[in-house]
Amino acid sequence: MAAMQPFEVAWDEAAVARVLDQVRAYPWPPTPEVADGWLYGCDAAFLKDLCAYWLDGFDWRGAVANLNRFPQFTARVEDFDLHFVHVVGEAGGKRPLLISHGWPGSHFEFWDVIEKLAWPSRHGGEAADAFDLVIPSLPGFGFSSKPARPFGQRQTARLFNTLMTEVLGYPTYLAQGGDWGSLVTSCLGVDHAAHVPAIHLNMLGLRAPGGPKTEEEIAWAARSSAALDMLGAYFRLQMSKPQSVGWLGAGNPVGQAAWIVERFYDWSDRREKPFAAIYTRDQLLTNIMIYVMTGSFTTGAWYYRALLEGGGIALAEGQRCETPTAFAHFPGEILIPAPPRTMVERAYNITRWTEMPRGGHFAAMEEPDLFVGDVRAWARDVAR
Repeated sequence: MAAMQPFEVAWDEAAVARVLDQVRAYPWPPTPEVADGWLYGCDAAFLKDLCAYWLDGFDWRGAVANLNRFPQFTARVEDFDLHFVHVVGEAGGKRPLLISHGWPGSHFEFWDVIEKLAWPSRHGGEAADAFDLVIPSLPGFGFSSKPARPFGQRQTARLFNTLMTEVLGYPTYLAQGGDWGSLVTSCLGVDHAAHVPAIHLNMLGLRAPGGPKTEEEIAWAARSSAALDMLGAYFRLQMSKPQSVGWLGAGNPVGQAAWIVERFYDWSDRREKPFAAIYTRDQLLTNIMIYVMTGSFTTGAWYYRALLEGGGIALAEGQRCETPTAFAHFPGEILIPAPPRTMVERAYNITRWTEMPRGGHFAAMEEPDLFVGDVRAWARDVAR
């Protein structure tokens, strides 16, 4: 069994100063004079305001203290030093839940749900709903070590299963994920079902072979393709030439921030409130700084190429994720809208489907209470 090492985030003051100097010296490019500043990419006014706050308002030491609020560790698993948050709450070691993040998020996405999932009785819930939480950083992301070349989702699922069963000693555990975490979690359901009795997703990672069949499914495929055409340029670039993104982002924290913030803007549910009211600047900058300070902007982009090299998201003929699967559909998920249930059920053993009233791609950050409520209810159903 690999030894766990306690871990704390520690950002060198001189390194932070260099980042802030780069922000201060950024040569702002021309921007088109249009009514919607987000039409061509990250809005200049929003980005300039964020950078001004980064320089004069963002308490980076406070962000470090916040990132050290929960116990975290590293453990050597195969060729990686995996970083993970491990919170043993009221469950007392008996109800483990693995939560996997995606891009351009990080383990920090789940900061506002940790206490409610680990200590529900402190937040008006029942102690019986408590979990032991394990929240790793994907390989090549954040404080996990970097691969020598693109390393994919199925391999990540293998690493995470080893982390849970051999390092932490949980013979069985539940798993949850969105974005890349949804595909990692789906691979856990396919490849490691002996250890994972049920999974919960807020994005659907797998597709059954054969493509759409019904009129409803064909209409969904057309809408999905149109959304990818408008919002998926990043996806095609990072899947085909991810190092190009790396060259542009290296030594350029403002460029990295713009690339990341644009995704948060496009993928969040802005139907009821403006973008500035969905996330605080501190939340956005803490997530950005994780990428900047760890140099993981490039290797995070590699994760897309790994999908291509690993064969994509289509299951083999006759294959299905038979692990009982819950899906929480947050309606603001516009880049990869949920397929019709008939199509999903050819890929997954769907046992729970929740239509959420609001929220988008970064569900735990956008709507933490809705996220917590559905995860709790799902886990109660699993225990029956």
